[in-house]
Order: sequence, then C-alpha cells, then structure tokens
Amino acid sequence: MGRSRGGFGTKIHLVTDGNGLPLAAEISAGQRHESLYAEPVLQAVRIRRRNGRVRTRPKAVAGDKGYSYARVRRYLRRRKIKAVIPTRKDQRRRPGFNKESYRGRNVVERCINWLKESRALATRFDKLAVNYLATVKLAILQRYLRKLAPNDSSDTP
Repeated sequence: MGRSRGGFGTKIHLVTDGNGLPLAAEISAGQRHESLYAEPVLQAVRIRRRNGRVRTRPKAVAGDKGYSYARVRRYLRRRKIKAVIPTRKDQRRRPGFNKESYRGRNVVERCINWLKESRALATRFDKLAVNYLATVKLAILQRYLRKLAPNDSSDTP
C-alpha cells in the first residue's frame, strides 16, 4: 500500500454540536495519538451568542476510547466540562459514565460519514496537510450552506 507524507493515513478530529453541524476540525497524521489533538480542536470552537458574547466551553464532551487519557480528562476537568468518554480495557472503570449521553456521540460519526462523501476528502488528493485541512473546511462550509438553503429537490447549486 505504501505510506503517504502524513504517515499511514490522516485523521480528522472534529467537534460538532448536538445536531451534527461541525464547529471545528483539526487533522493529524495517522500515527499521531488522538489525545494530543483534543485540546486544540476544542479551543478552536467559538459560538457567538445572541447577546454578542462568545461561548467557548460546552457542558459535556463525548469522545471515543481514543480520547480516554489522563491528559484529556485533566483538561476537561480544569475547564469544568463533563467528560462522556468510555474507559479503555487497560484502565480502571470510572463511576458515573452515562451510556445515554454517550449515545449522542453518533452525530459526530454521521457527520464524518457525510464529509467522506466528498471525493476529495475520501481519497486525499492533497499532499500538504494545510491544503487537506482547507478541503475539510470547504466541505464543512458546504454542509452549512445545505442546512441553511431552503429544501428543493434539484441538485443544481
């Protein structure tokens, strides 16, 4: 198969709202660990409220087992964000894990699957990471435009 410039592949770290709309995205080389990118992608989220103030801190963050590390949990605890992250097999079980809240994480998976429908994202034509991240952000903008556009049955832009 061979290796790409980014390693064995590329990972997209994505933050979405509860409805599956992307709020922030970061990319990393396939061999880099997920826990290194939790902080930068969460810090990139900026939601302007009606009163003009910017919200940067969610009430809870749901992540998969790749984010179940002390560094991520410490960061979330410091910012008073509830961590809805299952523990890995090699970790001690944490009391208070809410399976119902964790089920809401599927909106992130659905958003990733939607983004993968973009041929440029799925095949990774771009050699440079900065260009690939721009492609990811363009796909995110396209998602917003489709959500905002009135429902019509034609495929023409």
